[in-house]
Amino acid sequence: MLAPSQNTTQDFVPIKEVRDGVVILKDGGMRAIIMASSLNFALKSGDEQNAIIMQFQNFLNSLDFSVQFFIQSKRLDIRPYLNLLEDRYKEQLSELMKIQTREYIEFIRTFTEQTNIMNKSFFIVIPYSPTLIKTKGNPITNILNRRDSAVSKTEDFEENRSQLDQRVSVVEQGLIRSGIRVVPLGTEEIVELFYKIFNPGDVEKPIQIT
Repeated sequence: MLAPSQNTTQDFVPIKEVRDGVVILKDGGMRAIIMASSLNFALKSGDEQNAIIMQFQNFLNSLDFSVQFFIQSKRLDIRPYLNLLEDRYKEQLSELMKIQTREYIEFIRTFTEQTNIMNKSFFIVIPYSPTLIKTKGNPITNILNRRDSAVSKTEDFEENRSQLDQRVSVVEQGLIRSGIRVVPLGTEEIVELFYKIFNPGDVEKPIQIT
């Protein structure tokens, strides 16, 4: 008979910590995440489309490291907007405005129930894997080295982060030249992003609609 598994969700998450806007993996790898804006490509002219494609192609060809494009799609929660409309409805003094506001509320409610309106967010994950050097020496040397481990870890982090920041800068400049706005995620934004990914049920809390 197999014993029940004692593994928790954290055992399957490769993240060790999020520090100063950097995701540190359990294997020592580092990740930076930037959010990118969308681009209404269909409304561009033919020349503009070709220029965007060429610029984006040049950007990809200039990279000497891999990047990951991540799209988060979720159904748009219209309930806060409906609550706002309900408040506006109660504030109306004109009977005609009340009727028009009520009709608009019912239209929005019916339309969103029949149509899945999706909200998409675009992210680019930029990796950097520090070179790990394992040394074999006598036990006394290893013990002495451990005393400076706290200092060396801080210095190593700053040095490796500098390398990662250089990659982030390359990606940001390439996307900006393609007409895309970018914003690097800080520690709180990264934690919130991963929390929503691994705990979707906790995020979708019910909202009372009057």
